[in-house]
Amino acid sequence: MDSTMKARAYLLMLFVVAIWGATFVVVKDALADASPAAFNLARMALASIVLGVGYHRYLRGLRSWHIGAGAIVGFCLAMGYQFQTLGLVWTTPSKSAFITGMVVVLVPLFSMIPGLHPPGTRRPRWNAFLGAAVAFAGIALLTAPGISGAKGLAAAIPDFRQINKGDVLSFGCAVGFALHCLALGHLSPKIDFKPLATLQVGWCAVFMAVTLPVMGPPHLHWSERLVSALLITAVLATAAALSIQSWAQSILPSTHTALMLTLEPVFAWITSFLVLGERLGLRPATGAMLILGGIALTELVPQPGHVPSAHEV
Repeated sequence: MDSTMKARAYLLMLFVVAIWGATFVVVKDALADASPAAFNLARMALASIVLGVGYHRYLRGLRSWHIGAGAIVGFCLAMGYQFQTLGLVWTTPSKSAFITGMVVVLVPLFSMIPGLHPPGTRRPRWNAFLGAAVAFAGIALLTAPGISGAKGLAAAIPDFRQINKGDVLSFGCAVGFALHCLALGHLSPKIDFKPLATLQVGWCAVFMAVTLPVMGPPHLHWSERLVSALLITAVLATAAALSIQSWAQSILPSTHTALMLTLEPVFAWITSFLVLGERLGLRPATGAMLILGGIALTELVPQPGHVPSAHEV
């Protein structure tokens, strides 16, 4: 294979991961001008139009079961984004990103449930369980402060009564994206990427429209900040990023792609620090590092029969 093409694939994948990381800050900022549900609907509607225009020739000859498959994947995708964006109202971009990264350790755990296990993949190995334990310890440190007044080792015990509701919603996002990955594991081998990407994003917009009335009063204040956020998230982070990733992963080793995907919360952390001045104290920073360690244990130890992780379609 041409080394220039491989180098281009590495650079483009790194760009995609950086964009995904930066969008946590972009969305957090945009929520000053929009309600979470209205922003998500506008984002996915725009992304579905872009994908529909770009891939319209691949939508000919679709069967009814293709549309049903797109609805299943789109529902899980909508669940993930609705929880994530709503959670960003109350939590910080970096915390949201690290919690969302838990999708990598949830996928192997959920795949043990009958009916969710993708065909052609093997049961989770030791590293999946160890990675999950490390990541869950990290999420406890990241989201729950120590017990007030405790000293010594007791001060390290999380006080789960003080967990921010935005962090809880962000964990719901990780659950939604984990189900999205498992749905893709079942359906993506049967449907070409281009129509599946278009269908799932289109259905995602439909489900967001249906849930719009129950997620609080919708509003959009059209500002330069909001328009920029919609263009970045819909065109770059959704339509273009999915297309780039599909091409790059046909060239790069899966372990190399997995390694780059673990950098998404790191990019979110860096972007939040540079743009919003967000700083993590020792306790949450330790939790963030444990989450990264759990993700690395789960994702980077070679396993036969790979299940798509966070953004793979």
